[in-house]
Amino acid sequence: MKKGDCVKINYVGRIKDTGEIFDLTYEDIAKKEGIYNPKIKYQPVGIILGSGTILKGLENKIFEMNIGEKRKIELSAKEAFGEREPKLVKVVPISEIKKSGIDPRPGLIVDFSGIKGRIQSVSSGRVRIDFNNPLAGKDIEYEVELVEKIDDLKEKIKNVLEFFGVYKYDPDIEIDVEKNEIRYKKEIPEKIKKLIWKIFNESLDMNDLKFVQIFKKE
Repeated sequence: MKKGDCVKINYVGRIKDTGEIFDLTYEDIAKKEGIYNPKIKYQPVGIILGSGTILKGLENKIFEMNIGEKRKIELSAKEAFGEREPKLVKVVPISEIKKSGIDPRPGLIVDFSGIKGRIQSVSSGRVRIDFNNPLAGKDIEYEVELVEKIDDLKEKIKNVLEFFGVYKYDPDIEIDVEKNEIRYKKEIPEKIKKLIWKIFNESLDMNDLKFVQIFKKE
C-alpha cells in the first residue's frame, strides 16, 4: 500500500487492559458483545492512506498489509489518543454552563467554548469538566482486516464523503469526476469541505474541486 491509496477496512478497537470495545465495524460482534446499535450502519470503512483521518500508528501498520490480510495492531497511549493531561481538567462556574441551557450532571458530554468535555462533578456552584479524550492515557489494540483497494476515482470520492457522514444527511449527492465537481442539496459544513479538499489535494492529486449546491423546485 502507498500514500493516496483508497482502501476499505473492517476493525474492532479495544482498550488493551480491559478488552472493552470502543469502536467496531462488525454487526455480528456488536450483537454478540451486547453493544449493537440499530442506528449504526455496520460495514467496512473507506479511508485514503496518508490523509491523516485515522491514527498515525494504525495507518502505518495498514501501509504494510496486503488485501485480505488480518492483523492485530497494538498502540501505546502515546501512539493512540495521547497521555492524559491534568491541565485539560477545568473547573468553571455552573452559571457559565447553564447559559447554554444545559443542566449539568456527572457523565454528561458538553461543548464548552467549542471544545467537548465530560462533566466529572457538580458541587458548590462549580462544574469540573475533563476535556481529555475519553481514551487518553489508555493503551489500545485493533483487530484489522484489509478488505479491498479502490482504484476508481469516483468511488474514492464517495468513500471520503461517507467517512465524513455527508451521505447520511444528503443521499442524493452527485459526483462528476470529469468536472471535479460535487453537487449536493443540503449544505455541507465549511470545515468538512476543507478537510475533503485537503485529502484530495494531497492524496488524490487533483488540481481543483468544486462544491455546487443545487436548489430544485419542489
